[in-house]
Amino acid sequence: MKNAFEIIGGKKLKGEIVPQGAKNESLQILSAVLLTEEKVTISNIPDIVDVNKLIELLGDMGVAIERLNDDTYTFEAKNIDQNFFQSEAFKAKGGSLRGSIMIVGPLLARFGKAAIPKPGGDKIGRRRLDTHFLGFEKLGARFNYDTTEEFFNVDASNLQGTYILLDEASVTGTANIVMAAVLAKGTTTIYNAACEPYLQQLCKMLNRMGANISGIGSNLLTIEGVERLGGTEHRMLPDMIEIGSFIGLAAMTGSEITIKDVQYKELGIIPEVFKRLGIKMELRGDDIFIPEQDHYEIDTFIDGSILTVADAPWPGFTPDLLSIVLVVATQAKGSVLIHQKMFESRLFFVDKLLDMGANIILCDPHRATVIGLDKRIQLRGISMTSPDIRAGVSLLIAALSAKGKSTIYNIEQIERGYQHIDKRLIALGADIKRI
Repeated sequence: MKNAFEIIGGKKLKGEIVPQGAKNESLQILSAVLLTEEKVTISNIPDIVDVNKLIELLGDMGVAIERLNDDTYTFEAKNIDQNFFQSEAFKAKGGSLRGSIMIVGPLLARFGKAAIPKPGGDKIGRRRLDTHFLGFEKLGARFNYDTTEEFFNVDASNLQGTYILLDEASVTGTANIVMAAVLAKGTTTIYNAACEPYLQQLCKMLNRMGANISGIGSNLLTIEGVERLGGTEHRMLPDMIEIGSFIGLAAMTGSEITIKDVQYKELGIIPEVFKRLGIKMELRGDDIFIPEQDHYEIDTFIDGSILTVADAPWPGFTPDLLSIVLVVATQAKGSVLIHQKMFESRLFFVDKLLDMGANIILCDPHRATVIGLDKRIQLRGISMTSPDIRAGVSLLIAALSAKGKSTIYNIEQIERGYQHIDKRLIALGADIKRI
């Protein structure tokens, strides 16, 4: 398996690119098929490792799966094999996939019990699962953690609706608790709920299946439990992280790129943040057109002080795009402070950009000041290793804009989040090959 990209940078790209279906939505929506024994059809599913692993895991549990075309599948969770959850195969597969935590809510709701290995995943610091578990416990679930096997067994034979105030507005935590609550007895109220578009998509899909969820899009969800759910059809949103990545790519490489079918109203403040970096863009129908621009200048705050870009729960700026903003800022005119509040260790790829000639001060594990080079000094190609999905794509964008040859190792990290990224960029004129 060729697991490195060799990139010759400094080429202008041109053309149209279609964003894949949203990875983070997929993991929730695919888990929700377990809530009914009827057929559920899902389209715009991204062809990426994490999503394919979850589809495979659903198949191993006994879900009947049919692939209708490249991005559309039907799922029928009529005959779920309960013994599978105690098997070594489940422990190995579930443990390697962070998204496997998302099956717990639906399994508790429908079968009154679930099991889950301690999940693995990205190196971006500890991601606590307490929000999920505390929510399930409030609904009446009981946990038993086997420390030697690193395995959770959960009993939820009598889920009761209740008031839940989440300790953090976790997207996956909210989604998991919503899926557990839709079949619980009585009314569940979730306050400090995440309100991301992906979570709104899940709630709308569950309502089409017969659930009774109100407050969608706000941080206060009310769920009236129902007896059963039926089948439905659902289409994923385009991936907002890919859309943001492509906006950054166009600016860094001075390219004219059209990003197709972006569902603009679901992008929140993402386009505005890139505009504050000086990137010009036009909305044409539901496409974003980014003209070729040789320079872009970072805005300041109204009083002239240095711009700060920080992440926050939706509708704030998504943490997944901070690394893209940081990279794009290296070639802008002006300075910006990047403040990564929500995760640890996400800025630890800055050393690679310094090696490429970027002007960045890493203030502490959460903050970096970028002094833009205004494209006067081109970044230079180097060999590097991708530490996680988002940093990997940021380094890929840096390499495409750099002078000379770059090699990026550990690209399976990138491919966990971006489908066929090399082929899609080659179609725009990028010089990338696998080695």
